[in-house]
Amino acid sequence: MAKRAGPTRIGISDVAAKAGVSLATVSRVMNGNFSVDPQIAARVREAATELKYQPNPMGRNLARGKTETIGVVVPDLGNPTFQTVLRGVSRAAAQDGYRVLIADSSEVSSEEAILAGEARRRCDGVVLCAPRMSAAELEELAPSLQPMVLVNRRTDASESPSVMIDYGQGIQDLAAHLADLGHTKIAYVAGPANSASNALRVAGLEKFKLTHPHVDITYLNNGSTFEDGYESADDVIASGATGVLAFNDLTAMGLLSSLNERGIKVPADISVTGFDDIPFARYTTPPLTTAAVPIMEVGEHAWAQMRDLLFGNAITEPVQVFEPHVVVRGSTGVPATAKTTVQL
Repeated sequence: MAKRAGPTRIGISDVAAKAGVSLATVSRVMNGNFSVDPQIAARVREAATELKYQPNPMGRNLARGKTETIGVVVPDLGNPTFQTVLRGVSRAAAQDGYRVLIADSSEVSSEEAILAGEARRRCDGVVLCAPRMSAAELEELAPSLQPMVLVNRRTDASESPSVMIDYGQGIQDLAAHLADLGHTKIAYVAGPANSASNALRVAGLEKFKLTHPHVDITYLNNGSTFEDGYESADDVIASGATGVLAFNDLTAMGLLSSLNERGIKVPADISVTGFDDIPFARYTTPPLTTAAVPIMEVGEHAWAQMRDLLFGNAITEPVQVFEPHVVVRGSTGVPATAKTTVQL
């Protein structure tokens, strides 16, 4: 039995033949080149309409040197915070006809430069979300990645705008909340050592200590995952702290789980705070006190900055800073020592 032929695809040569012009002329018209005579351009578009010609978007983008795709590099795709940033970027980009290519460095800073370079070669621009690489590495890499937008990092390159979260002020506000409750021994369960946002938190706590000399803060090396928080319980207990500032909500949740298994009550025995206010934070037991960050807006603004770069618009605000705000829930309370003093 003879194989039935499928529908014949109308190509650019068919449009050129019907309009009586060259292939190059049809290509220029379809790519929006305004150098073509208006009457000829109208004839080409009319021929394309009659033939129901559908241009190949991939071929058209390659011819124009554009992919209409941007790359987003994150350190940990399993972290709900980075997932929300990605959602904000992708939704905003989609409204302008752009797609997002995602690369996860899995908290390995040495992989970031490779992933960022590959993403830039495949895409029209790159968003680096909380990169773990050093400042020197970032400065060296920045020129080869333009156009580039940074999330939670800055660079001296004026053409690279940044979207920042004021982690320093956020952690100070959380520490002040614990101090106002009467906590004088606080432990900070730190994030990854190469995290710039962790450095901002530490700097914020150093400022806090200047205005609260009666509060003792112990720094505990840790990480950024639920498992890291879970494993931090021994160090937290050994520190003698009555209040804990966790690097983020994930580590706070891990700590809550481990403390619960040990029979340590929160907040009766110890208060715990997180950072970010991810969707799960309000559903922990007890609900988690944290510093809320408008993560979706961070992603949306990152795309707005990238769009301006891609379209040649002036960058009116090279560094956009978002301020966290403390959300008080059930995981923080008056320390047990203060309760005893009041009862006496």
